Order: sequence, then C-alpha cells, then structure tokens
Amino acid sequence: MKPIAPSELIINARGAVYHLDLRPEELAPTVVTVGDPARVAAVSKYFDQLEHKGEHREFITHTGRIGQKRITVLSSGIGPDNIDIVMNELDALVNIDLTTRLPHTTLQSLKIIRLGTTGSLQPAIPIDSLVASTHGLGIDNLMHYYKLEPTAEETTLLDAFCTQTQFHHLSGLPYISSASPSLLGLFTTDLHHGITITAPGFYGPQGRVVRLGLKHPGFVDSLTDFRYGTHRISNMEMETAAIYGLGRLLGHQCLALNAVVANRVAKTFSTNVNAAVENLIQRFLRTFADAL
Repeated sequence: MKPIAPSELIINARGAVYHLDLRPEELAPTVVTVGDPARVAAVSKYFDQLEHKGEHREFITHTGRIGQKRITVLSSGIGPDNIDIVMNELDALVNIDLTTRLPHTTLQSLKIIRLGTTGSLQPAIPIDSLVASTHGLGIDNLMHYYKLEPTAEETTLLDAFCTQTQFHHLSGLPYISSASPSLLGLFTTDLHHGITITAPGFYGPQGRVVRLGLKHPGFVDSLTDFRYGTHRISNMEMETAAIYGLGRLLGHQCLALNAVVANRVAKTFSTNVNAAVENLIQRFLRTFADAL
C-alpha cells in the first residue's frame, strides 16, 4: 500500500490535519459538531476539565472531560462542503498514521453527534422543540462523489420520496443515510423523530423567498406532505445527511440532534434562540453523562 500523498491529505508543520489543525491526541472518542463557532464555548462551559483549545479558520475545537469521560466539541461551519472536510479529517486523526501516511491496521469508530438548529416542516413540531434525525436525506450533491450504497429500507424510502415529490426531476437525484441505531435509541423521550432534509443553501434551496423567485415554488409543501408508513420529513437544515453518509462509509456512529428555531409551515421563528440551543445542549449532556 502506498502512503497517502501530501497533496491528498495535508499535514501542517506541527503534525496536525490542515483545516481542523488537530493532532490525534487532541481528539476525544466522542465528538460534538456545532455549526456556529460561538456554540463551542456554550458546550465546553460544562466541561469539568479543559485539555485543549484550538482555532483555525471557522474550525474551533475544545477537548476536555466531563467526569472521567473525554469529549471534543468542534465547530463545523455551515453546509455539506464543510462537513466533507470535517468528517474526512476527523477520520484521518484516528485511522491514519500521520507520520507514515498509512491507514492503521485496526480502525477506530468515533461517536459523532451534531447539535444544530433547524426549521420544522410539520405543524406538530413547534419552535423551541427538539428533533432527532432518524435519517438524513440529502438534496445536495456531496455523496454523489462517494460510493454510498443505501440499505433496502433506505432505497424504499428514497423511491417513495422521489415518487411523491418528483424531486429527481427538479434538481437531480437525492441520497439518504440512517442514524446510528444505538445513538438514536438513547434519545427516545422528549424529542420528535423524523427524516431530516439536508439542503445545499439556506434561501432558495430551502424554499425561502426574499427577493428572488423560486424555480420550484411548491417544493417545501411537498416535503411537508410526504408520508411513507410511519415515516415523515420532520425538518430541514444543511449538514445531517452529509454527516450520516460519510459517517457510514468511514465506520463512525453518527446522530443529529436539532433545536427547532423556525416552523416553516406556521412561518414562525423562535423569540429566544439561545434558550432553545441551551435546552438542546443540556439534553444531550445529560445523556452523555449517563449513557455515552
């Protein structure tokens, strides 16, 4: 096996992966990703011990301990393109020898949990509530660059989605990937569950009209109306499907938890986003302390 070339995996002068500026010993086995760099400190303020603080571009990292459990919180930035960087570099930190540039013979599986904000697509999922994503359904194109094979259940869901929404005729073929069953099972109370749509943008790609008209104005309504058995589309944001897809291919356990700050059906927005996010953080940390 040939070493991975310097142009393909960039290692900086201090022996850290390039974009995250992290070395392997600075990463914990449980990683929380947040879109907003300011949210890193909102999580790490609960650490009993802070071992490492780093910052490079939009990527801020705090690694520490809650009790005896080690945890990293990392800002991913917004969008599937940033998730491509974050997931590949997190994997490199635990599964590639950065000196020899060769994969380890024994691979490690990280627990990666997204704590984000989202817009609800269902009237029964109100603002300030919490959502756990059973699946990430991507209407971006990131995973089309990788060999992601859906399961039989995912194929059925994707076929039903395309049939009901006709999305594949609008903007190309979507993709789908599931949450880690073991992580999802830890968040069965006090949260809504559903399929999360991951879009490549915030305005037009999520059906928002400000000053520009939309090519497909009925798209959001078709997402709200989608049903297949007990499955429905609960919310829309910009990261989950990319995390789930890359996580599966790389062998990591992934889950997305989101605070609902907008309801796209009722056209309402939270009056206290910080409180909604704080509720999400505390809900996650209670489970981390008890079960993760």
